[in-house]
Amino acid sequence: MGFREDFLWGGATAANQCEGGYDQDGRGLANVDLMPQGEDRMAIMTGQKKHWAFDDDHFYPAKVGIDMYHHYKEDIALFAEMGFKTYRLSLAWSRIFPKGDELEPNEAGLLFYENIFKECQKYGIEPLVTITHFDVPMHLVETYGSWRNRDMLVFYERLCRVVFNRYKGLVKYWLTFNEINMLLHAPFMAAGICFEPGENQEQIKYQAAHHELVASALATKIAHEVDPNNQVGCMLAAGSYYPLTPNPKDVWAAYEENKQNYFFIDVQARGSYPAAAVIDWEEKGIDVKMEPGDLELLKTYTVDFISFSYYSSRVAASQEEGSPKAEGNIFASIKNPYLEESEWGWQIDPLGLRITLNEIYDRYQKPLFIVENGLGAVDVPSEVGEIQDDYRIDYLSQHIQAMKDAVEKDGVDLLGYTTWGCIDLVSASTGEMKKRYGFIYVDLDNQGEGSLKRSKKKSFDWYKQVIATNGEDLSSK
Repeated sequence: MGFREDFLWGGATAANQCEGGYDQDGRGLANVDLMPQGEDRMAIMTGQKKHWAFDDDHFYPAKVGIDMYHHYKEDIALFAEMGFKTYRLSLAWSRIFPKGDELEPNEAGLLFYENIFKECQKYGIEPLVTITHFDVPMHLVETYGSWRNRDMLVFYERLCRVVFNRYKGLVKYWLTFNEINMLLHAPFMAAGICFEPGENQEQIKYQAAHHELVASALATKIAHEVDPNNQVGCMLAAGSYYPLTPNPKDVWAAYEENKQNYFFIDVQARGSYPAAAVIDWEEKGIDVKMEPGDLELLKTYTVDFISFSYYSSRVAASQEEGSPKAEGNIFASIKNPYLEESEWGWQIDPLGLRITLNEIYDRYQKPLFIVENGLGAVDVPSEVGEIQDDYRIDYLSQHIQAMKDAVEKDGVDLLGYTTWGCIDLVSASTGEMKKRYGFIYVDLDNQGEGSLKRSKKKSFDWYKQVIATNGEDLSSK
């Protein structure tokens, strides 16, 4: 049976990790610009350390990224050479509305993305556009408190109306918020939320979550009104939790973790808050303020498909003390002794992707789209500049086989697959360049030094072959 004939193969990037040009053509400052490399990064991304301006003590990799702002034609041509059917990218909100609360957008920013989309269409590449990949204009953070404030709905709705109308006919696949559940784990990076001493952080996070969920429903409503061909998806940082042991308490701990992880998607795909979440709020004294019509909006405008990132599975136990921890996509979990790890300690579990696909599809019965999957690794060019990244080919081929099994043997409805960081870019978790994911090497180091020259890795031709055979030939030659 295999993948559908119109399966959307491609790759994914985020504006704040690749674009650069942070102060060009009228763009405003965003929360994601202020994420420095180094030991302060985690405290800042979690909203525990207030860091609202550049200083001389830190290095800010997002300022330049890989300078895709000036290289996008070259980069898209390379994507086309691999045979991409789709390219997932995101909009920098502050490029379109520099402060976020203006009534009129920045034409230079709108034109930049219009040119990117036209460049994609020139090669027959379908853009898959994330409206907000963690970006929040800093003016909205400083003046309104970002998503803790309901006024954000007005500004986000304005952004959506502008982009849906401007790019009608150029873009039909949209994602409302990237890894929306990351708001609970990295509030400043994910949503511009910074905490003051003594604040009830859980209350603030779930109030912000409600505002983003209503905003997502509004976006879905507007997208369908502007163009009935538009398809709108949600986006989850996924990876199923396994129980550490068969102890029923561990099984329950894993169940609870999965339930919390699906909280946002339950609302976006099913249209209502899960009963367990409402009970949990009551027990914790969390009072989420809702306006009349909010719940009806959530119920009426659910997403058309569900997209997610998958890098590894996770492990939960009722008593975690003393258990060794494994790193992950911001999430740390108990280490699984049956799995190998990447150089950054992320556990490698291809079968976990099949499990996650089945779990999400069984839960929601909506089409799925894997929009991030990949291996962060140190790539060392040979003396003649070649990069033999067989480790990446091995990782990706195993994961593609797992998703193929989910489609062929389990009946999962899968729309497409975009590998993360199809071209090397700045790591979201660490701010490093040496943690590379791409098929395309970018000559840039952790200190921002390098020529920015693009070159193909061994995996470039391998992925080209995978796409050309619609996933049938995963062999490495």
